Amino acid sequence: MPLVSLRAKLNTLLAVMYASGTLDEQFKQLRAMEEDGGAPPGFVAEAVTLFISDADRILAQLAALMKQRVVDVDKADALVRQLKGSCISIGAKQLSVSCTYFRQFYKEKPKGCLFVLTLLRNEFYDVRNKFQTMMHLEQQIEACSPK
Repeated sequence: MPLVSLRAKLNTLLAVMYASGTLDEQFKQLRAMEEDGGAPPGFVAEAVTLFISDADRILAQLAALMKQRVVDVDKADALVRQLKGSCISIGAKQLSVSCTYFRQFYKEKPKGCLFVLTLLRNEFYDVRNKFQTMMHLEQQIEACSPK
């Protein structure tokens, strides 16, 4: 696929992610740091990879916690705050908002949280898939770019 087409796809994907509220200014700043040379090449990809790994781990821990007979609300709160912090640091705005909703819900009704956790997970899967598509496009662009 021509380089121009790949760049257009990447730009369209990012524009949709910003317009839909999936990403915010924090992610733009991370990309700008890498583009301006303030961060090493691959910085954004590494940050995204770490975010995906951490979020996946936290969501698995939350799922296990929510299935227990007695939910440790303090532990759940700590996990959700950790996930929200990761979302904020990478600029995953919509997922961060979903963390806030989840947190409000489980404090009131811890036993009914599996449904809300499913919604939170689905939001994460959407963000993860878009990030993976973004990184794949960037890899293709890098492979096609003149050295």
